[in-house]
Amino acid sequence: MNFEIVAEGLAFPEGPVWMEDGSVVFVEIKAGRITRVRPDGRKEVVAEPGGGPNGAAIGPDGALYVCNNGGFDWYGEEQGLMIPGHAAADYTTGRIERVDLSTGKVERLYDLIDGFALSGPNDIVFDGHGGFWFTDLGKTRASGHDAGGLFYAMPDGSMIRRVVHGPNMNGVGLSPDGRTVYTALTSERLVLAFDVTAPGEVAPSALLPGRVVTSFPGRVLLDSMAVAADGTICVATLLDAPGIAQVDPATGQYDIVPFPDLLTTNIAFGGADMCDAWICLSTTGKLAKARWDRPGLRLAHYA
Repeated sequence: MNFEIVAEGLAFPEGPVWMEDGSVVFVEIKAGRITRVRPDGRKEVVAEPGGGPNGAAIGPDGALYVCNNGGFDWYGEEQGLMIPGHAAADYTTGRIERVDLSTGKVERLYDLIDGFALSGPNDIVFDGHGGFWFTDLGKTRASGHDAGGLFYAMPDGSMIRRVVHGPNMNGVGLSPDGRTVYTALTSERLVLAFDVTAPGEVAPSALLPGRVVTSFPGRVLLDSMAVAADGTICVATLLDAPGIAQVDPATGQYDIVPFPDLLTTNIAFGGADMCDAWICLSTTGKLAKARWDRPGLRLAHYA
C-alpha cells in the first residue's frame, strides 16, 4: 500500500485521533506529551501530561480522553529505534486523563478502582451511551507483572468498572452496532469478542473470557485497533509481520497490510469519506497516511 509520511522525529507516536479540521492529534509516549499535526505538516504541542500517554479518543464534551500507562524504560536507541521495556523508574500508577484541547489542561479522572491502582491503561473507545471502554495492558516490572483487563467508565469521573479482570489487553474497538466489544491480547496473539449486554456490561464467559475471533502464529504480536464501517477489525501487528491486519469478525480470516516498522502500533480513520488512514510507525518515530481500501467506522464523537 502506498503511503506518505506526514510527521517524523516523533518520540514513539501512538493513539492517533482525526480532527474535523483535518489535523491529527496523537501521543508521543516516550516524551510524555500530546501533539497535533496540521494538514500542512506543522506540529504543535497540545499538552504534556508526563508518564506514558497511550490510547486517546474524543469524548462527548469535545475533550481528549487519554489512557496513560505511567511510563516505560526505553532501549534500542543505539540501533536508532525506540522500544518500550519495563515500568519507568519514576512510575507510580496508570491513569485515565482528560485533556482540554484548547488550553492543554490535564485532569486526572481515574487512577484507582476498588482501592487498587490501574496498571497500564492502553486503548480507549467511546460508545453511543456516553461512556467509554478501555483496556489495561498491565505493567511489567523486574520482579513480575501486574494484571490488567477490560474496563468501562464515565467521562465525568462518576463511575469506573472492571468488566474483565485479566488477561492483559491492548487494543479495543466496538462493532458498528455497538453490540460487541473487541480486544487484542498482545502476547497471546488473540483477538477476543465480548457480547455487550448493557452499557459497561458483557455476557459472562465460562473459564476463559470472551470468544476467540482469530489468532496469529509465531511472533506476530498484537497492538491497538480500529474498526471499519463494514465491521472489519483492523488490528496492528508487530515484529514478524509488522502492519495492520484486516480481520473478518465472522470467519476470523485476515490479511496483513505491511508497514516498514517493527512496532506498527495503531491506525485511525478520517477524512470526508473515512478512507484516510493514519498509521503509527512507532520505533522510527513516524506518522504515516494512506488511502485505505474501505472506510473506517465513524466514532461516537469528534472535535
